[in-house]
Amino acid sequence: MNASSTIAGTMNPLQIITTGGALGAEIRGLDLRRGLDADTVRTLRAAFLEHCVLYYRDQQISQQDLVRFTRHFGKPVAHVRPQPDRPIEEIFVISNVTEDGKPIGALGSEEIPFHSDLSYLPEPGTISLLYALEIPEVGGETMWASGYAAYEALDPTMKDRIDGLNAVHRHPIDALNTPEPTMHPVVRTHPETGRKVIYVSPHLTHHITDMEREDGRALLDELIAHATAERFVWKHRWQVGDLVMWDNRCTMHRRTPFDDRQRRVMWRTQVFGAGTR
Repeated sequence: MNASSTIAGTMNPLQIITTGGALGAEIRGLDLRRGLDADTVRTLRAAFLEHCVLYYRDQQISQQDLVRFTRHFGKPVAHVRPQPDRPIEEIFVISNVTEDGKPIGALGSEEIPFHSDLSYLPEPGTISLLYALEIPEVGGETMWASGYAAYEALDPTMKDRIDGLNAVHRHPIDALNTPEPTMHPVVRTHPETGRKVIYVSPHLTHHITDMEREDGRALLDELIAHATAERFVWKHRWQVGDLVMWDNRCTMHRRTPFDDRQRRVMWRTQVFGAGTR
């Protein structure tokens, strides 16, 4: 059952409605074209740390609005992947649409397996925001998995086994990787909540270090199968005007494929570093 709470005493009264899954909540009562008072921002930050994914429906925002809203949670920065003709550098276009023979965005229409944004970099993404302008009739949904819930469900023996292990993360496109291998802990501690999280993914985690490759692969496969189990996952079915934000430090996400003849156009912003602090 979904839980709902109404926050009073702010300029913009809002509701927080949980998804009923392992993570995620809908925020109602805000028009993100307008400025937010300090109490509302504090409420949103607290809800974000608690629920890991927040979504806002029926928004009609500009690129400037999206960048301004992102600043409530950290400093938005240009995506690490180049994208020409970007009038506002903090906006990264995700789309399968081609105009005049050129793609207007990135990532096409194929499935994108579970991953945590930019984990192949020494400093991965902290917070991602995605706003839907056009969506396909079928497919193109996004699913999030809770690294908190997955870690907490491990038995004590497995927790002890993976404590202190590190894994190498690499992007399938080799040109996007750093010259030296990027390593992150298999068990990561969230810098703001202090909670532990499984931090591996099928898309970007290459291997576990200091283990024989065969043994490491078996352990990685076991952890990924566990972390992406249905009970830890929530699926978002997009609508035009949806804005979704998520915490890459404690979640991973995947996109389902869709018919490439259907248009999908999204704007994305990205925060690195301290996040909501």
